[in-house]
Amino acid sequence: MLPTDDRTYLAEGFPRFTETVEDGMLCVVLPDFPLPDRLTPTRADLLLRLAPGYPDVPPDMWWFEPAARRADGQPIPATEVTEQFFGRLWQRWSRHLQPHEWRPGVDSLRTFLALLKKDLASAAS
Repeated sequence: MLPTDDRTYLAEGFPRFTETVEDGMLCVVLPDFPLPDRLTPTRADLLLRLAPGYPDVPPDMWWFEPAARRADGQPIPATEVTEQFFGRLWQRWSRHLQPHEWRPGVDSLRTFLALLKKDLASAAS
């Protein structure tokens, strides 16, 4: 399950978060995750799939349900694939951290969500 620091952080900002294991991955769902202006819908469920070894192994990609789109209809690169988890279709945001973007023993879901939010803001602009 999640490290205590991650669980505490999520409980403060996303009190309805869930964590389960599926196919060997720790799956964390943040319901009603707020999306930036110029993305639609305004909120979506966010799925994080964490590989065994997290937090020493960095997170890779994230998923939304329903799919997040630009309000102006312009495509968001690397978001065209959908995958099924928990009986739901999730839009995959194919994003991969560079080695310098994750510091094992230092970084956490707090820092990953900061990177995610930065990418969302960029996709919305």
